[in-house]
Amino acid sequence: MKKLFLFAAVAALMASCDQAKVNTTDSDKAVDSLENIIEQKDNEINDLMGTFNEIQEGFNIINEAEGRVNMMKNNSESNNAQQNIRENMQFIQQTLQENKQKIAELQEKLNKSSINASKLKEAIANFEKLLEEKNQELESLRNLLAEKDIAIEHLDNEVNTLKAENEDVKIQKEETEKVVRNQDQQINTAWYVFGTSKELKQEGILNKGEVLQENYNKDYFTKIDIRKTTVIPLNSKHAELLTTHPSGSYTLLKDSKGEYTLRITDANKFWSVSKYLVIRVK
Repeated sequence: MKKLFLFAAVAALMASCDQAKVNTTDSDKAVDSLENIIEQKDNEINDLMGTFNEIQEGFNIINEAEGRVNMMKNNSESNNAQQNIRENMQFIQQTLQENKQKIAELQEKLNKSSINASKLKEAIANFEKLLEEKNQELESLRNLLAEKDIAIEHLDNEVNTLKAENEDVKIQKEETEKVVRNQDQQINTAWYVFGTSKELKQEGILNKGEVLQENYNKDYFTKIDIRKTTVIPLNSKHAELLTTHPSGSYTLLKDSKGEYTLRITDANKFWSVSKYLVIRVK
């Protein structure tokens, strides 16, 4: 009897150890997965901040070069001073172009990353604004130097090219934003209708108790934004959803008058099967 009890105890202990190994293995996997996620985030942040710092440094050295030009322009009689001004102006132009490319690179990296950094998005917008301001400052400085008969070789063409490129970027950005708005509107647009069987048949929506998939009067439907419209009063004591919408995503309850009201509790789930809602009332 004692041997039997000892055997059972050993077996239970071994089973416990095996379970502990399984739990430990699952825990190790979870830790490894979490460490990989953290490492990925760190790498993304380091990459983003590296480009961010390069852009910031670019603007810093542009400010320094502008300061040198402003100091020299009042004493620009000598050929040496004029040459230094030309070199600094060309350096400013080149650095502005490099910063423009790095800002676009930073934006692309942020779009592709798993980081939702609103502050960094604001910083990029500020960089773009600062880039435009620096381009305007550069043009003003060029005009001032032209009054002093200091020609900046190749700068006129580069400035005009940069202006055209900035205009193209602005147009592309507006077009992209328009596409995004349209897509967002389409994704969040749905249509609903409720009526008696007779009304729905007259509009070609219902036939032999079933909702038709085409050839019905779409103008009879009410267009809504699913993010905003979540409550639909049906003004009827009898209501039945004829289109398919997942259970648990809505409630159909009577109010104090005994009339039904449809409340959508999970919009994404409710409209996942169909963006058309048909309700039969009496």
